[in-house]
Amino acid sequence: MVTSPSQIASVSTRCELSVVVPIYNEYESIPLLVEKITDAARSMDVAYELICVDDGSTDGSGALLKTLAKERHDLRVILLRRNYGQTPAMAAGFNYAKGRVIVTLDGDLQNEPADIATVYHKLHEGYDLVSGWRKKRQDNAVTRLLPSKIANWLIAGVTGVRLHDYGCSLKAYSAEVVKDMNLYGELHRFLPALAYIEGARISEVPVRHHARQFGQSKYGLGRTFRVALDLLTIYFMKTFLTRPMHVFGPFGALSVLSGLGLSFYLAFVKFILQANIGNRPLLLLAVVLFISGIQLLSVGLLAEVMMRTYHESQKRPIYRVREVVGGKVS
Repeated sequence: MVTSPSQIASVSTRCELSVVVPIYNEYESIPLLVEKITDAARSMDVAYELICVDDGSTDGSGALLKTLAKERHDLRVILLRRNYGQTPAMAAGFNYAKGRVIVTLDGDLQNEPADIATVYHKLHEGYDLVSGWRKKRQDNAVTRLLPSKIANWLIAGVTGVRLHDYGCSLKAYSAEVVKDMNLYGELHRFLPALAYIEGARISEVPVRHHARQFGQSKYGLGRTFRVALDLLTIYFMKTFLTRPMHVFGPFGALSVLSGLGLSFYLAFVKFILQANIGNRPLLLLAVVLFISGIQLLSVGLLAEVMMRTYHESQKRPIYRVREVVGGKVS
């Protein structure tokens, strides 16, 4: 029988720290990874749990994690039915986490587990999300570092969240902020931007980074295009999530007005100047502009309806309250 996140939460005492690690074909790294995370968590003297999400591994990682889970009380293993990707794996970990603080890191031992304490304590300085900054990153300069620097610059410029290293998986989250974020596609690298949309206070701290000890990297240059597409999604969510008509409306209105303006001009040429307009490119342009404008306005109206359905069906508020001070309930 599969246990749901709500069932687990109802029968378990809530802990302070949940460490979530997505795993995909990291068989050789797992024993050392679990040992290091355990040592780091125990040194912090807080109630903790370790959640490893096996994302459809094919190298025996899932079986190894199941064996370790039977031997340990602090390890919970979530086995996904197939390889869904890092974002769904992280979402699964978030859903099952019971901690007031959730820390994520990669399963390849490139993040330093001892730095869990660094991001955890920084979060308690009054932040909702703390991102790690791999200041001395141990990766290939051409295939990893250069694309990452370009992506970080673009993401910071579009979202307004100024971080040096969006791609670092070592992050600490307030559980309340995580519960407000719905993850789809490959949005895990944009978690700070998604949290910012929800009004989160964000900080960044330098963390250590190691060269990969086992296996091969799962990332390559092919992810750059996907990052660009996801960036468009994030920009739209940040700017127009509750008012999509504001992005489609101006272009639609401009297109309709331009088409009407050209139509009036062509009507003047036809009926007043008695000139032939049937072979003029302006006639086709006027028709295209008018129809395109109507379509853009229609899309804007449909988007408005969809956004209202999105918020109301999930009972999702359009604002977030950070704190209420004063007053008494009578």
